[in-house]
Amino acid sequence: MKKILTYPITLSENGQSVAQYLKCRGFSRHLLIRLKKSPAGILANDVPVPANYILRPGDVLTLSLEEAESSPHIVPTAMDLDIVYEDEDLLVVNKPAGLPIHPSQGHFDRTLANGMAWYFQQKGENFVYRAINRLDRDTSGLLILARHALSGALLSEMVKNRSIRRRYLAIARGAVLPEGVITAPIARAEGSAIKRCVDFENGDYACTRFRLVFYNPFYDCSLVSLALETGRTHQIRVHMEHIGFPLIGDFLYNPDMSLISRQALHSHSLAFVHPLTGQALAFHAPLPKDMMFILDHPCRSPLG
Repeated sequence: MKKILTYPITLSENGQSVAQYLKCRGFSRHLLIRLKKSPAGILANDVPVPANYILRPGDVLTLSLEEAESSPHIVPTAMDLDIVYEDEDLLVVNKPAGLPIHPSQGHFDRTLANGMAWYFQQKGENFVYRAINRLDRDTSGLLILARHALSGALLSEMVKNRSIRRRYLAIARGAVLPEGVITAPIARAEGSAIKRCVDFENGDYACTRFRLVFYNPFYDCSLVSLALETGRTHQIRVHMEHIGFPLIGDFLYNPDMSLISRQALHSHSLAFVHPLTGQALAFHAPLPKDMMFILDHPCRSPLG
């Protein structure tokens, strides 16, 4: 795809170089190098200029971002995709459980990346795969994909600054407290490349806020709403296990598959400001079918 960006220069920006101007707008060093290498990457008043060109009021700066080719080594694979939102800068996808987001050993062609490569192949567009927020293979729900390098850089910075608000729904074993905050540091579990644990000596700071949605006494399970203040690997799964309410179906931290065959965790909502238009965006993905059992049983006890 090709993205054209136009910036009228005002009096307050007088005297800035193109590089300084773009850096203030979130352009990364790598992206600036790409623009400089493109013959029509940076134009001022429709004339190619270098990155050290000094801007003046009345100038019109035009940038051309083009994905010349798609991500290499990602095989397009036809699959059903639940695309919640799409514009020329980003997409929001509702990922099903069991689908990895990246190819890896053992998952070469059945990943979200392969599905997106196929989707854009059908549209006749090049597409470089850029997943902004990460979900485990068996976690379902919403994630953001950037459609070009600038939106990728801006959205990644938003993730780092915690300005993308994410909320999860999970089903935990037991009667969870009405609400609380878990601040327990997380580290890699000794002897495992995958598993994490609470480690008050060596762990990294981690904070999870939770609120009970309702408790179902028939299943002795709680539907819980969770928000992450930090983004540690397996944070929700480790924190809920740590306070005595592990997620059901979690093969690493609570391998009880009697009610569900994967960890009962769903990325339920996303809210953020569009990095280029400034529009406030909010998205919700309903509870998937394999987690609906907790809602449907007549013994449920709503708590608000």
